[in-house]
Amino acid sequence: MRGGDVGTGEPFSYVFLQDRARRDHPLRAIRAIVNDALCSLARDFAALYSPIGRPSIAPEKLLRAMVLQAFYSIRSERLVMERLEYDLLLRWFVGTGIDDAAWDHSVFSKNRDRLLFGDIAAKFLGAILSQPKVRRLLSTDHFSVDGTLIEAWASMKSVKPKNGPKDGPGSPPAGGGRNAQADFHGEKRSNETHASTTDPDARLYRKGKGKETKLCFMGHGLVKNRHGLLVDACLTEANGHAERIAALHMIEPRADRPRAITLGADKAYDTQDFVNGLRSMRVTPHVAQNVSGRRSAIDGRTKRHAGYGISLRIRKRIEEAFVDQDRCRPGQDEVPWPRPRRMGLTFAAAAYDLVRLPKLMAETN
Repeated sequence: MRGGDVGTGEPFSYVFLQDRARRDHPLRAIRAIVNDALCSLARDFAALYSPIGRPSIAPEKLLRAMVLQAFYSIRSERLVMERLEYDLLLRWFVGTGIDDAAWDHSVFSKNRDRLLFGDIAAKFLGAILSQPKVRRLLSTDHFSVDGTLIEAWASMKSVKPKNGPKDGPGSPPAGGGRNAQADFHGEKRSNETHASTTDPDARLYRKGKGKETKLCFMGHGLVKNRHGLLVDACLTEANGHAERIAALHMIEPRADRPRAITLGADKAYDTQDFVNGLRSMRVTPHVAQNVSGRRSAIDGRTKRHAGYGISLRIRKRIEEAFVDQDRCRPGQDEVPWPRPRRMGLTFAAAAYDLVRLPKLMAETN
């Protein structure tokens, strides 16, 4: 029997919003972990808000919406609010009612910045990793570190001489609109003489010989080797020493223990000062040797142990997993690796761990 083509259906619904998400959806397990972490941050949230005045967006709902923005790589807050208006799955995860209006995107951005400036991202990552069901997945002996370039939200046309005129090539037109075309051929630009007018903290940097120069920052991640979970992340200026300095900074608090730990890294970290810095903290440097034209800082004291080769192989698998996750797209049964857009690298690290935790916990049960 053919059904009728009813345009609007019933005016009322008696189905709970959580029933709209299927029972085996990965966001169900992720939401339980997120809610436990948010409960432990109640005092930190209270310290950021005044006890009087008009109520703001609940920080718990704000963070859940940010998690979804990272999962599905939604490029702007305006699109997040648009998705929240009609997507029942997002409404259920965030915790808004089916009749509640979505927030204004500018209000969402302002409240989000309050949380990021209050260092909530780092506390959120710590709250996730401190849960008993997550802590048993972590090791305390073996770590890996790596860095990556993160492109700045600034155009190359904004790079101007520091002491030159501000209305040179690439300046915004007086009447608004798109920047005019600019020809930089033959012009020498460096971080000593030029800077971006829209993002002065960004630096001109390139990944290697033959690669294009971009305005970027450098992101760093510290991973525990047992299951490849990120335990720390930071964003620094892009330069040739940032990777090693950030690695020493992130591993130092974890090296304060009677038993020595190991740190795996690629050959870019094979320098005498970095290896000596690790050994002074009683951290065994499982660093890949760089034998191209100079003497390696890794000698037989480290290479003779079987754990050195094992650590390098584990680090390689973790690096390949990051690349594979970055190619994912939102699907029915998977959630992609979140790109650190405007929400901060530490929060993106927390979102990355949340992607992997349900599967890891199911495998270890």
